[in-house]
Amino acid sequence: MTSAVDRRQAGQVVDVELFDPQLWAARGQPTEAFAALRAEAPVAWIDEVAVLGWPQGPGYWGVFRHADVRTVNTHPDVFSSQLGATQIHDPAPDDLVFQRRMLLNLDPPEHSVLRRTVNRAFTPRAVARMSGWVHDRAREIVGALAGTAACDFAQDVGRDLPLLTLAEIMGVPREDRHLLLGWANRVIGVHDEDYATTGDGGRPVDPRSRASLQDMFDYAHQLAAHKRAHPGDDLISMLLAGVEGQPLTDEEFENFFFLLSVAGNETLRNAIPGGMLALLEHPDQLARLRADRSLLPNAVDEMLRWVTPVTQFRRTATRDTELAGQRIAAGDKVVVYYASANRDEAVFDRPDVFDVARTPNDHLSFGVGPHFCLGTGLARLQMTALFGELLDRLHDVELAGDVVRLRSNFQNGIKRLPITYRYR
Repeated sequence: MTSAVDRRQAGQVVDVELFDPQLWAARGQPTEAFAALRAEAPVAWIDEVAVLGWPQGPGYWGVFRHADVRTVNTHPDVFSSQLGATQIHDPAPDDLVFQRRMLLNLDPPEHSVLRRTVNRAFTPRAVARMSGWVHDRAREIVGALAGTAACDFAQDVGRDLPLLTLAEIMGVPREDRHLLLGWANRVIGVHDEDYATTGDGGRPVDPRSRASLQDMFDYAHQLAAHKRAHPGDDLISMLLAGVEGQPLTDEEFENFFFLLSVAGNETLRNAIPGGMLALLEHPDQLARLRADRSLLPNAVDEMLRWVTPVTQFRRTATRDTELAGQRIAAGDKVVVYYASANRDEAVFDRPDVFDVARTPNDHLSFGVGPHFCLGTGLARLQMTALFGELLDRLHDVELAGDVVRLRSNFQNGIKRLPITYRYR
């Protein structure tokens, strides 16, 4: 097998740093670099530098065009989620065994069987039943701003609806929803100074390891015991009933709980403040949306395209293959950049223009292929409900300080978004 250096020399290389999470926090998404990569090196070798206490990795192939991202995501037989899991940084061998059992990291056909069980909670009919509840919660969250003229939108507004909705679907008591927030912060904020955990010698601890998630799993089993005694119309009760007539093992249940607690919360929590920031940075589009509320569904999808809450996902080549003319060796990491695909000139008219009336809008913020996001309909419902309330109640909204971004090369997160407004 050729070395990483050999593959880098044989591949297309653009002199741009994409791996370092500190740069993402400082600059946001590198849209100009992505444009250059799409034009000059649509599949390029990217160095995996040593940073923030994490060792240097072997490097990976970055994939930047919309069509090629689709190809990778729709061919799991060639580009596996399970072989090396779905994060760029390679987990320790024992942790990889654990991570391979998670739904997010499984490949078909096993993935398809488990996904069908969870999907029952996210069908269009199930989402429609949640509509009134979601709108009521959105009204409460925005209504809590009455009598104020300023807030940290990311902390005071953006995180609450996803947490409350997730807790409702899972059957987690409302008073325990802060636990979901803490677990998500720990896993998604692995590189962030506010959330990262460290071990001996100040070295970072991988929050995706089995040991570091023990408190989450202890709670999950306590909740499961309660649900077995008092089953309800919630996703945890549904999972405990089994998959196609077979009860879940403890490991399978833990992995489902992890997926729901983290993936079910964090993406939308980042999309909401990111969407607000996009509106504030484009006041003409905010005014246009205020004047024509029928544009709100289009605007939500444009926020999702513009923000791209999940920046990238990793796959691993199962065999020697070729993508966009670039030879890829079996075992190589292949990282699809949704943030680049969502600005692809071949797909989007004026991709660097934020347009609340954009249609069509074939963004990939929910992924594509077998791992297409289960909660797509519910996410759109929550964003539509919340931004509808915000348009009704908050006027003359302006930025009131610096935007503080999550230090991450995986999630396009905002930790602080100070705003002023007139509540009406």
